[in-house]
Amino acid sequence: MDSHSASYAAAGVDIEAGYKGVQLMKKDVARTFIPGVVSDLGGFGGLFRPDLTGMEEPVLVSGTDGVGTKQRIAQLMDKHDTVGIDCVAMCVNDIICCGARPLFFLDYIAIGKNVPEKVASLVSGVAEGCVRSGCALIGGETAEHPGTMAPEDYDLAGFSVGIVDRKNILDASRIQAGDVVLALPSSGLHSNGFSLVRKVFDVEHADLGKVVPELGVSLGEALLKPTEIYVKPVLDAIGASQVRGISHITGGGFYENIPRSLPDGLGARIEKSSVRTPALFRLLQEKGEIPERDMFNTFNMGVGMSLIVSRPSAAAAMEVFREHNIDAYIIGEIVESKEKITIV
Repeated sequence: MDSHSASYAAAGVDIEAGYKGVQLMKKDVARTFIPGVVSDLGGFGGLFRPDLTGMEEPVLVSGTDGVGTKQRIAQLMDKHDTVGIDCVAMCVNDIICCGARPLFFLDYIAIGKNVPEKVASLVSGVAEGCVRSGCALIGGETAEHPGTMAPEDYDLAGFSVGIVDRKNILDASRIQAGDVVLALPSSGLHSNGFSLVRKVFDVEHADLGKVVPELGVSLGEALLKPTEIYVKPVLDAIGASQVRGISHITGGGFYENIPRSLPDGLGARIEKSSVRTPALFRLLQEKGEIPERDMFNTFNMGVGMSLIVSRPSAAAAMEVFREHNIDAYIIGEIVESKEKITIV
């Protein structure tokens, strides 16, 4: 493209770098295309034609989020190809909580200096997240912010749109006392609580490449491990069992997220001894001297998503997850209670 502004370049914005970044990311974006994609990368809007076959009353569901300060770890390690997975995961894992299937995703990157290769690396992670969740990356925006961000800094965010037939929307009205709470293991810290994590581990001065014996990998590798995407296994579980509620365990941990799927008069009784908490969380708690309740109120503690399932169909749900190589397990049950959650 023959487009250049010397005045804009003098102000710190490289238009040509933006064009190069788009060219570099096209192959990754193409990997995400699914039936329904109408537009190609580079237009003013992303076009998508959903397949409404068999749906009586289609409802669109949207979700938006970012990577948060986890991306500082990526910047310190100069590794930018995984935080895009986090960005997608934080959105699509929210969408499936009401039973919706993600259709498409758009990203937004604000960056101090547009280095095309770095931007393309970020987008490659976004594309990988879209592939894992079965949705299409149909557009995005990269904005160069000289003078307001340091050259090496960036902020990655995005949003997704999904669809569900209204009669199949998961809401609190289906949940009953006696239902069980299933845990889906997290891949690590996911993308929450990193302001506290960065403080505890003093990441600005830590040797992120040094292997930590308790973890078996370097601290940087453990912290940067991308968020698990649960879309495909959860949708299969919904089709094979009586899933009545889903909670994405993000910021606020157990105490804020599990109650969001519960009706008044019912609460989740979680058996603390059943929760399989990886070593990284124990290391974080010990080093930061963080009270146990604060841990459960900030981090996922090894549970990236919880499902409320009818007791008779719990075995069927767990079998579906095993087929997806996810070791789902029971951590509690639903009881009549004024308290939305108790951890005992």
